[in-house]
Amino acid sequence: MRAGGAKGTAQGERRLAVLEGVLERITYANEENGYTVARVDTGRGAGDLLTVVGSLLGAQVGESLRMEGRWGSHQQYGKQFTVENYTTVLPATVQGIRRYLGSGLVKGIGPIFADRITQHFGLDTLRIIEEEIKRLIEVPGLGPKRTKKIAEAWEEQKAIKEVMLFLQSVEVSTSIAVRIYKKYGDASISVVKNQPYRLASDVWGIGFLTADKIAQSVGIPHDSPERVKAGLQYALSQSTDQGHCYLPEERLIADAVKLLQVDTGLVIECLAELALPDEDSGDPGVVREKVPGPDGEEVTAVYLVPFHRAEVSLAAQLSRLLRTAEDRMPAFHDVAWDKALQWLQGRTGADLAPEQEAAVRLALTRKVAVLTGGPGCGKSFTVRSIVELARAKKARVVLAAPTGRAAKRLAELTGAEASTVHRLLELKPGGDAAYDKDRPLDADLVVVDEASMLDLLLANKLAKAVAPGAHLLFVGDVDQLPSVGAGEVLRDLLAEGSPVPAVRLTKVFRQAQQSGVVTNAHRINSGQHPVTDGMKDFFLFVEDDTEEAGRLTVDVAARRIPAKFGLDPRRDVQVLAPMHRGPAGAGNLNGLLQQAITPGRPDLPEKRFGGRVFRVGDKVTQIRNNYDKGENGVFNGTVGVVTSLDEVEQRLTVLTDEDEEVPYDFDELDELTHAYAVTIHRSQGSEYPAVVVPVTTGAWMMLQRNLLYTAVTRAKKLVVLVGSRKAIGQAVRTVSAGRRCTALDFRLRS
Repeated sequence: MRAGGAKGTAQGERRLAVLEGVLERITYANEENGYTVARVDTGRGAGDLLTVVGSLLGAQVGESLRMEGRWGSHQQYGKQFTVENYTTVLPATVQGIRRYLGSGLVKGIGPIFADRITQHFGLDTLRIIEEEIKRLIEVPGLGPKRTKKIAEAWEEQKAIKEVMLFLQSVEVSTSIAVRIYKKYGDASISVVKNQPYRLASDVWGIGFLTADKIAQSVGIPHDSPERVKAGLQYALSQSTDQGHCYLPEERLIADAVKLLQVDTGLVIECLAELALPDEDSGDPGVVREKVPGPDGEEVTAVYLVPFHRAEVSLAAQLSRLLRTAEDRMPAFHDVAWDKALQWLQGRTGADLAPEQEAAVRLALTRKVAVLTGGPGCGKSFTVRSIVELARAKKARVVLAAPTGRAAKRLAELTGAEASTVHRLLELKPGGDAAYDKDRPLDADLVVVDEASMLDLLLANKLAKAVAPGAHLLFVGDVDQLPSVGAGEVLRDLLAEGSPVPAVRLTKVFRQAQQSGVVTNAHRINSGQHPVTDGMKDFFLFVEDDTEEAGRLTVDVAARRIPAKFGLDPRRDVQVLAPMHRGPAGAGNLNGLLQQAITPGRPDLPEKRFGGRVFRVGDKVTQIRNNYDKGENGVFNGTVGVVTSLDEVEQRLTVLTDEDEEVPYDFDELDELTHAYAVTIHRSQGSEYPAVVVPVTTGAWMMLQRNLLYTAVTRAKKLVVLVGSRKAIGQAVRTVSAGRRCTALDFRLRS
């Protein structure tokens, strides 16, 4: 009897309640695991909506759902239904069909066309779309072009749904399922089942961990060599995200053993196999080479192939430029410098300091050179002087910087046209440049500002495009944070024994000495606490509690600075946070700043994507390099403002800092994040009238001197620090821990 009773109880526990309803709105969705809080209309009338929670991965507003799960009650929100699984069912009433089609589910059909289509076809609407879609042309206003577009969107939606249902068991987010489908099309399910580790390298947003989860669910063994090789490449890829060009072999093996939880011997075997040429491509998976490590001791470096090629190539290109006998600016070999500098003084109205004069001569007589120095030391004036003299001798000067903002600033400074490096090289889909060694830039002098931001891959593309005999000048502040991407190019060019000549400007000019921003930047860089008393452009709001500091940061940026200084909170004020997470991190502050600066309004269209809401007027930034977007690609760190949001075409448009309008389909919104607050790392190369920096003990591990120095030097007019004196002291005292693993300086010396 007891056994039977137990069995009966177990059956009772397994039996799930069934709920049917139309998904009205998604209140919250976690893109990582699919957990969703939503409101559904169960048809009880009176606009009565019910809360459902659980994994509703892929469900779209307007769809009719058949959900299985359990009833429960939430202390704050009352009765709710926890979904364990669901299926979509087609709506059975004309009103349901109209809402389904008008919800934005199918690109090209909004509420107006949904109404016209259902009026014309009634209950037969969905069958017509499924079986005789060409008949949509019968509907007033639906021409052949829009009908074709709707047909394509309907088919794509069905196919994506199939992929999503397959991936649902491994909790892959909606946006990633869409990416998988867009990459592989009808082969999606086959790739996921048979070659899941391909996803990690082929599909942006899928790392090894997600691919590994999928692989395990389709039965690939834990100790499969395929898994171990993919894990090794993932560990190397992660290290490039942290700025390293390679990892020492011992460290890579230790990282892989920890990640994969397999024997060290298996990892060593698989690493040896990865270093062999591939049967199909002929390329190895990794390159091993002995180089001096960051501490000078020889290590066996393991590189991903693109980074090894780029490092070898960059060193070779710079050596080629330095050694060539050609010179596209020969006039400066025997120029009368006294006369030239006198003429320049007449043009600019100011004399050059001795170190500035040395930099001018260097840039105009040597093929590759570096100009570095902190704020207020006259880097900008020196660059302007170099450009003036070069153009006076009819030299063709090309100016570039890694970001749109930096390029605009360079153009204003010199009175000459400047562009981003990406636009200058005309990067094409896939990342290849229109200009390279075989088709060099038509330039006698190439000046690259904010060179501390140049990562290895971009610096290599640039160097390849400089013609033999042309001059290449790198300008930047080496004490700032290094590039977001892999490498430490500027630091390597300035390393001891480097063949690249350089001038470091050290004298702070009198006018700059009156600036609290400049004074404190130099104090921080020399390990001294910033002075905040009696300054007109540098303030400290003391708040020891991290959460309160976050709230105060928002108040200062959105209300106090605009009120006191007349600055626009969206255009002129930038919050720079040491880290993304936490109460005073960029992620949380973005939500609070959006509420303060671009709050929701009934007349303002918006699109919820995952945990974020996008609105017209939002300040946003691109978070990955995408060579297929825009005229020459849109790159990690590009900032812009949302100018339109079309719910029918499921697309929003961003006007970037380079004055380019870039469209984003709604399923591409995981490439965008809000930019009211950004991490200090992401602010490199940009300059803002005012910056607000939360410096709290909550970011203790991130607080370093070059981080705070970089934040302060982003400001043109005003800096406000919000946080604790203890945290600021920690940042000032802590010198950045260790060099990145790069061997460019070694290759240049060799």
